[in-house]
Amino acid sequence: MKNIICDIDGVLLHDNKLIPGSDTFIHRVLEQGNPLVILTNYPVQTGKDLQNRLGAAGINVPESCFYTSAMATADFLKHQQGNKAYVIGEGALTHELYNAGFTITDINPDFVIVGETRSFNWDMIHKASGFIANGARFIATNPDTHGPAYSPACGALCSPIERITGKKPFYVGKPSSWIIRSALNHIKGHSENTVIIGDNMRTDILAGFQAGLETILVTSGVSQMGDIDKEPFRPNHVFKCAGDIDVV
Repeated sequence: MKNIICDIDGVLLHDNKLIPGSDTFIHRVLEQGNPLVILTNYPVQTGKDLQNRLGAAGINVPESCFYTSAMATADFLKHQQGNKAYVIGEGALTHELYNAGFTITDINPDFVIVGETRSFNWDMIHKASGFIANGARFIATNPDTHGPAYSPACGALCSPIERITGKKPFYVGKPSSWIIRSALNHIKGHSENTVIIGDNMRTDILAGFQAGLETILVTSGVSQMGDIDKEPFRPNHVFKCAGDIDVV
């Protein structure tokens, strides 16, 4: 019985619309009893939010199955020294950090943590850069530069801070293998018995490859057949969509 880590956007949904067949696939996996993690780099929504989002599209999954880069960031920071953080992000990220015992502050923080937020502004760049220049550690939820319709994402928000300080953040989300290990710990799973399903060679498949997972690429999202040869690594399996997957 394999553990399954499955991406959301491009695999299960396009924006908030169901990709045909993905509901059947997920419901079959749950009926079979495979341990399931639905994993996203997007740190803005809680597990409950994501459960509602998928439920509205016809995919019914327990809240406990969802794992986000905000959860993985909190998990990462629990293993580091320091418990004060200056946070650029939305409520779901601060919620996870509070749960992990962090104080959210703009007074002498140990960490600057960047996620996604629409309220990003000059003052945030100024404060974050000052703290990092004075020794705060720079952590970001994910390296994605943009989301649907070129909406700015975490990697883009980190760019001005990187330029000012000359320091790059540690990115927790895919393609970092950290988020994969964190998700596996969450379900007490092991890499040799886990498959990851994703639509992006450079995030999902690379993260799985680096973490030693079996990988499944679906071509219903970002990466198409012609993109596979552009990378030096290969997915173990390729399917048109999640509904076609027959190896788990």
